[in-house]
Amino acid sequence: MWLINSTIGRKVVMSLTGIALILFLTFHCCMNLVALFSAKAYNMICELLGANWYAVVATLGLAALALIHIIYAFILEVQNNRARGSERYAVTEKPEKVEWASQHMLALGVIILLGIILHLFNFWYNMMFAELFPSIHYDPAPADGFGKIVTTFGNPIYTVLYVIWIVAIWFHLSHGFWSAMHTLGISGKIWLKRWQVIGLIYVTLLMLCFLVVVLAFAFGCAPSLCCEASCAPACGM
Repeated sequence: MWLINSTIGRKVVMSLTGIALILFLTFHCCMNLVALFSAKAYNMICELLGANWYAVVATLGLAALALIHIIYAFILEVQNNRARGSERYAVTEKPEKVEWASQHMLALGVIILLGIILHLFNFWYNMMFAELFPSIHYDPAPADGFGKIVTTFGNPIYTVLYVIWIVAIWFHLSHGFWSAMHTLGISGKIWLKRWQVIGLIYVTLLMLCFLVVVLAFAFGCAPSLCCEASCAPACGM
């Protein structure tokens, strides 16, 4: 099958899975923004997306998309290295008009993968896994996603790691967004530049929203924290 055996096919698979993951990040971002304003509303969403059949199916589907994307990324990187042969060891000047992210996509991917593992441990393992297997992982309130956010970002080390992760994702997606459109043939000479601008704006806003959530809880400035504390002064006051 050409999607598996050819380089173009693998790039198409990479593009499609990448777009699907960006859509998931958009949904996840909207969900996280709810936590800024209401602990109750956020926990209602967590309960809705808890350990039920459709949540499990969606989780497995998401895991499959991410795994395929990662595997194909490594395959394409190995192919590129083989194609360059000994030339990849030669000392050359940086090519003109080649983005930094484009040259370091694999390294960024490794950082993102490590961030995913950390995120799964902090949230998925302590929430959905705890609900699915209560005898293995006992948690009296596995659906208390708001509490998990407060605890996680109350730790400065986790906050720094998440900020690094978000920056790595921004670099990765700032190139990957328009590159996916180009691979799928949804861009020409005119639209290539437009997709680059659209992608940069969209990805920047998306990652800024994630960053705002992290920093708001890290510094105690989330409006929802004020409500939880009976409207006591927040933001370090």
